This record gives sequence, C-alpha cells and structure tokens, in this order.
Amino acid sequence: MTEVVPSPDTAVIISARDEGERIAATVTAARELPGVDLVLVVDDGSADQTGRLARAAGATVVRHSRNRGKAAAMETGAEAVRLLEEGRSDPEGRPSHRHLLFLDGDLAETALAAAPLITPVRTGEADMTIAIFATRVKLGGHGIVVKLAKEGIKRATGWDATQPLNGQRCLTRSAFEAARPLAQGFGVETGLTIDLLRRGFRVVEVEVEMAHRATGTDWRAQLHRAKQLRDVSRALASREPTVIKALDSLKPK
Repeated sequence: MTEVVPSPDTAVIISARDEGERIAATVTAARELPGVDLVLVVDDGSADQTGRLARAAGATVVRHSRNRGKAAAMETGAEAVRLLEEGRSDPEGRPSHRHLLFLDGDLAETALAAAPLITPVRTGEADMTIAIFATRVKLGGHGIVVKLAKEGIKRATGWDATQPLNGQRCLTRSAFEAARPLAQGFGVETGLTIDLLRRGFRVVEVEVEMAHRATGTDWRAQLHRAKQLRDVSRALASREPTVIKALDSLKPK
C-alpha cells in the first residue's frame, strides 16, 4: 500500500545555543519529517558555529546577537515563520498558516521520530501535542523542578502532565497566538500548558522515540537547573498566586 505523504503544512522551529555538535543532524532529520516544508533555527546568541552549520544543513537561520532565552527564541521563530508565510493561502484563497513544531537543537537523528507529534494537530484532534520520551532521560529539569512544574500544572488546571518540561511540542498557529506573551525563559513549557488548557484548547501527550543529550552534573548544569527553578516558579506565580504553594509541599519535611 502506497503511503500518503501529507501536503506541506508544518514548520519546524529549533531554538539553539551552542549546539554545533548536533544541530546539523537535527536539521537534516527535521527536514525529512512528512509535511514539513520549512525548518527554521533561531541561533540564540551562540558562541560556536551553530548558525553556520544549521544553514549549511538546509535550515533558514535567524540569529539573536545575545542570548535572550528559550521563550524569546520561540517567539522570534514563530514571527519569522509568519513573515515567510505572507501571501500563503489555502485552495479557497484564505490565509493559511503552518502548524508550528518546536524541537530542541540537540535531538540529532532522533528528530525524525517527531512525526507523531504533528499528526493529532494535522487531523484536528489536538491543538497542542507534548512529547513523552519513550526512553526516559533527564529532560534538563531534575527533582524539584519537574515536581514543581507537574504539581503546579495540576493545581492550576487539574491536568496531570507526564513530562511537563518537555519542549518538543506541536501547536496550531491559533493556539500559539492564544498563549502569547509566553512565560519567560525556562518557564515557557509550564506557562504554555496552563494557558492553553485554561483557554479550552485540547492538549494531548504523545509517546515518541526521541532523546537529547543528557544534562550533566557540573557547575554549568547546576546553574541551568537553578534558572529553571526560578523561571518555572515565576510562570506559576504569575498565573495563579496560590499555586506557588506547590513549592512548600516539595520542601523536605
């Protein structure tokens, strides 16, 4: 049976900083995803050759001259896609927007496994999908940060997220616009989930065979986790003042 290849309807947005070792493989894999006709990399102030390598692999590249954080990179990417869509229309002549698939820059070849994230959005079954990595790896947030995000989302919406900090997500353009302005920095995933659920959008988790580089244990990794804790806490506090009580429940007794 011949496989039906979907019409181009999805843009991949990759926020990347100093991902020179993996970005080319990530871009190459993302370009092979069914229905993807645009891969855009936001080089968020990299000090290495991330942008050059991404462009050489076939991506459209937008660069921040300084590091502005994940949320800002996502907004920059989405706006760049919108500008590139000017004049795009459906068969009836109406303005047509691509779905937005956000991926991390260090997925390398496993980015090709992101296709199941697109399907529920493409078929209208979901407004946003969130990846659940079948191979459990540390997703950059450890211990208290993951628990805080998970508990905060549940308190704010009643929804029990499996991997609340997973950044591999596919959204309709309307869902993305409804969630703006995004929560700052590493609070973006937590804020996205809460904001869309509260507005009645359908959020679905999808298990995928993807993996990224494991977060280390050196001082840089510890600083990364501290920033995550700060940003997730801010995202929760700004959306529901009482939900920050989740922090108290996570403190050692």
